[in-house]
Amino acid sequence: MKFDLIITISLKEGMLNPEAGAIQRAIAHLGYTTDQVKTSDQFRITLDAEDKEKAEDIGRDICERLLANPVIHRYDIEVL
Repeated sequence: MKFDLIITISLKEGMLNPEAGAIQRAIAHLGYTTDQVKTSDQFRITLDAEDKEKAEDIGRDICERLLANPVIHRYDIEVL
């Protein structure tokens, strides 16, 4: 059965995010004030799995072995 996974990788709280800082400064140059800017990467993966639970397990394995550094990243998996 085919499942779509939406995987979002973001930095854990307290980690420095220079990209978000640059974006926040650019927004300020546009004349807007922001309290906070965060960034994340999103991946949409279509894969075969026996069921929704197995698809999420595969997504978790992909995150832990490839997409995310567990020291600095957190991830969220949505199975469609």
